[in-house]
Amino acid sequence: MKVTVHRKAHFNAAHRLYNGEWSDARNATVFGKCSNPHYHGHNYELIVSVKGEIHPETGFVMDMKVLKHLIETEIEEKLDHKNLNEEVSEFKTLNPTAENIAVVIYNKLRSKIDTKLELIVTLYETPRNYVTYSGE
Repeated sequence: MKVTVHRKAHFNAAHRLYNGEWSDARNATVFGKCSNPHYHGHNYELIVSVKGEIHPETGFVMDMKVLKHLIETEIEEKLDHKNLNEEVSEFKTLNPTAENIAVVIYNKLRSKIDTKLELIVTLYETPRNYVTYSGE
């Protein structure tokens, strides 16, 4: 019997979507106002989901205190109130789209969570735009 547990988190960050090899006009056409050279920000909502067997001794899939701490130290402390393009090493050469941010978050957490457990990252960039990544 597998159960999925979820932990919600929140962080604020600025970014600019652009391809440095393109002209400003092409960036504006593809990314619209998200390519503003002065950046723009989002109030990101993050849901980290862990799926696995219930441990017979604890009754947990994963200790939520441990998951909370991982999200705080690996994600919130590194992304919250940051300019992703300028302050987060992963985005020095990677366009900080919601898709890429979700993959970076997944990769930061995957190595810290038991490999027997499935990991799913859902990232809301806006209340209506969100992405999900599960390592596939």
